[in-house]
Amino acid sequence: MVERKKEMSRDRVSRLVSWGHWFAFFNGFLAMIVGVRYLDTVGYPETWLGWGYLAISTIGHFSFLAFIVYLVLIFPVTLLLPYSKILRGYAAAVATFSLCILLYDTIIFDDYGLHLSPFVFDLAWADLNALLRATSYIITPLGIIAIELIAANFLWKRIEKIHKVHCGNKVVAFVGLCFISSHIIHVWADAADIKEITRLDDTYPLSYPATARSFMESHGIDSSKQSRHSSSLRSSLIYPHRPLQCTNTNETKPNVLLLTIDSLRADMVDDKTMPFLSQYGDNNQKFNHHLSGGNQFNSGMFSLLYGLQGSYINSSGLSQTSPVMTQTFKQQGYQLGLFSGENINKMPQAIFDDFEQVLSAHNNSDAAQDIQSITQFQGWQSEQKAPWFGLINLKAPDSYDTPIGFLGIETVQSEQKLKPAQRVLFNQYRQSLNFIDQQIEKVISSLPKETFVIITGVSGKLFTSNPNEARSNISPANVQVPLIIHWPQVPAKNINYRTSHYGLVPTLMTQLLGCTNATTDYSAGRSLIEPDAESWIYVGDNRIFGIYQKSEITVIDRHGKYRIYDENYEQRLRKKMSAPELVEVMREGRRLYNH
Repeated sequence: MVERKKEMSRDRVSRLVSWGHWFAFFNGFLAMIVGVRYLDTVGYPETWLGWGYLAISTIGHFSFLAFIVYLVLIFPVTLLLPYSKILRGYAAAVATFSLCILLYDTIIFDDYGLHLSPFVFDLAWADLNALLRATSYIITPLGIIAIELIAANFLWKRIEKIHKVHCGNKVVAFVGLCFISSHIIHVWADAADIKEITRLDDTYPLSYPATARSFMESHGIDSSKQSRHSSSLRSSLIYPHRPLQCTNTNETKPNVLLLTIDSLRADMVDDKTMPFLSQYGDNNQKFNHHLSGGNQFNSGMFSLLYGLQGSYINSSGLSQTSPVMTQTFKQQGYQLGLFSGENINKMPQAIFDDFEQVLSAHNNSDAAQDIQSITQFQGWQSEQKAPWFGLINLKAPDSYDTPIGFLGIETVQSEQKLKPAQRVLFNQYRQSLNFIDQQIEKVISSLPKETFVIITGVSGKLFTSNPNEARSNISPANVQVPLIIHWPQVPAKNINYRTSHYGLVPTLMTQLLGCTNATTDYSAGRSLIEPDAESWIYVGDNRIFGIYQKSEITVIDRHGKYRIYDENYEQRLRKKMSAPELVEVMREGRRLYNH
């Protein structure tokens, strides 16, 4: 009798486990339907290869998630309380809650481009009313729980008939094959840089597809190739947001020179290190609290020419679209020339497509390339018959370089507390800046009198030889740069409100090119002529970025981990982030996408 009871108990548990597997499979199917909402955000594939990968990865991923939820939350209860009525009600509640979380994640992903995490949850909680705009958040859970209860009872009553079909092993094999195949295909796509596949990397929550690098490392193969990170933003970028209305009514179009210097710190422009630039700033419009849009060359130059924050830097919508500012200069009859070293072409976008590119040959000296770039610019400028827009990019300070035989300036003691190695870099950096100062003087002295001149740093400079440390550092030393504008017929002025690279595009578009659009149609910034009403500035790219506020700097990586520092980046603050400003930041990073 006892054996009979044990056998019946085992049969009941076995039937409940079998039912649980089919219930999990059903919920995996429901999760796939919900997952379609993610595709509305990132855009649908354009090739059969993309659709094929999407199909098998969707089946494998959501089936796997559903099975994990079953294994962790439902299977233990099956063993502890093997009563079908209790288990069906409990499983329906768990499934409803899980699907509601998934639905909420699709809403957040559509609005912020991020999946749920502690960081994103804080943002979403502060912005809850805007996210949940209708009453569907009440009706939807009720509809889901009804579907779950019906499905749970339907499967329980027909579990014996399902067993007789003998399709369980085939379904498991099919789902497992989809899951494994999707990772194998992604390894190949990552190695071959198939963007139709890799752009979907961050589409689904808790998705960590295998990469070529991780595969090789797991098999003991060393790979120095940096893993790619494709942006998961939707492909339907609208840039500019509305057609531009630009009419230049000036009788004479002024020539424009944009002189950018890699790694130029604002606090190093003084009478001892850069005497010409310091004096030039005193005689023109000098912006004393100016921030680059990034702490690296790519993000700094991107913010300067596009006027967009670095979250757009890998957008596929910009891969073939040059900045609207350079497009407009070209449309209004300007000749555009770019003068720099060859490695400036590492920029991923079509950022320089409107320029005639005159690039110095690569050699071991950035300083020698800078000298050659200036010589080439002066030759190009003298040949121009139409108004021109010239971009000169000087690189020597980034590598602390000076030309052979350069007689520099005397070493000095830094006002900052520096380590011995940093003190060496500090004074070598000063020598490089002094060399650049002489080159700037050489350029300015040969310009036509009415030339509109902008001189700025692409980014700041950290005294370190470790590129990873420089990349992750969002301190003022690494992002605060000088900005000096020579505006013909405009008197000298010290501007003491905070400005950024994002303001250059709106300034030139409205003041020189006669564009009447709202600046939000094509830029994240506002004109440099008047203070920006925003209480924050975005600095960085789509992997790590900082939010500069009035009295603190919040640094956030792409996984949602954040740290808050004081305004000087000297002390880490033990406090929660300011959610309202960060909600605005996320919205700005999605504003130009088609919702």
